[in-house]
Amino acid sequence: MSRLKYIELARAYHPGYTLREKLEEMQMSVKEFAVRTTKPEKTINAVLNGTSALTPDMAIAFETVTLIPAHLWMNLQREYDEFVARKKREELYCDKVTIKWAMSFPYEHMVEIGWLKPAANIKERIANLLSFFRITSVQAWEDYYINQELKVAFKLSLGKTNDPYAISAWLRKGDIEADKVITANVFSAAEMRRRIPLILSLFKEQPENAIQTLKSICFESGIKLIFTDCIPNAPIRGCARWINGVPCIQMTNSSKKYDVFWFSFFHELGHILLHGKKDVFMDEHNSYDSLDKEREADRFASETLLNRATEKELLEIKAFDADIIRQFAEQHSTHPAIVSGRLKYLGLISEDLYNETNIMISTR
Repeated sequence: MSRLKYIELARAYHPGYTLREKLEEMQMSVKEFAVRTTKPEKTINAVLNGTSALTPDMAIAFETVTLIPAHLWMNLQREYDEFVARKKREELYCDKVTIKWAMSFPYEHMVEIGWLKPAANIKERIANLLSFFRITSVQAWEDYYINQELKVAFKLSLGKTNDPYAISAWLRKGDIEADKVITANVFSAAEMRRRIPLILSLFKEQPENAIQTLKSICFESGIKLIFTDCIPNAPIRGCARWINGVPCIQMTNSSKKYDVFWFSFFHELGHILLHGKKDVFMDEHNSYDSLDKEREADRFASETLLNRATEKELLEIKAFDADIIRQFAEQHSTHPAIVSGRLKYLGLISEDLYNETNIMISTR
């Protein structure tokens, strides 16, 4: 490798460059240096030409002859190797597949809501996305989210979703937020079930701190409850999964219809209480073999919000108006929006009969 070639590598030089200068300073030939270090002349020439790496054994031998400490020789080699590796990695930023991948995310929106830093160019965009996902390549992203290479601990493939890019970003943000939460106790299904009546009182009474209280109840029962902003092309209400052995419920961080919010929460909670640790359940993005579990989670949410006996009693009423709905809700210790929402779901009242169904709840 010529001196010019070394200079082209900018600030990182192969140790052979330093060795060449030192030999010139000592006025020592390559052959003599090889003899003094008991290394083959061919090996010394390879180091001088930058085609061979310096080994620890060689560094110690060089130290004795050049009086340059071995650790300095090894530092030169380490810095050079790292620089070459980074230069090679930069080639990734010019790869058409990687560029297409990076352009498939709603990057600007993710910047707007604080998930990513602004990017001045495509290289920064790619680097920021790789860092966000904690991956080194598009192949790594595909193996994790599409090919299920970690299916032993992560049973979800986004391959058949409409937009695996946005959805994977939403899930990844959930991972990041979940990492910040340390639950008060080890998860206990029995403890969580015991606290369900307390949760039910929240949606009836609507205290201002309802969401924070809900988080605390989950936190004390060993469940991480996190709320994540919506992003374009990721129409997800909620997701239930286990992250590093801890159950996590991730829901969209936006205002929702009252009955929809609580149904979604109890649906995801149902997955945590009823199903396996390796499954990932996500609204409308589950595999065919998980449909039975989705129905079970639906039943759990329905029964929790308005059990069969109460629904049967409700259906015995032949005519409904706002007063009747409010009275029924009060009688059964629930919120009118839950009652009217169920009636609308069953097609028994019109969408505009009782507008409290449209009451919104903010998770911020």
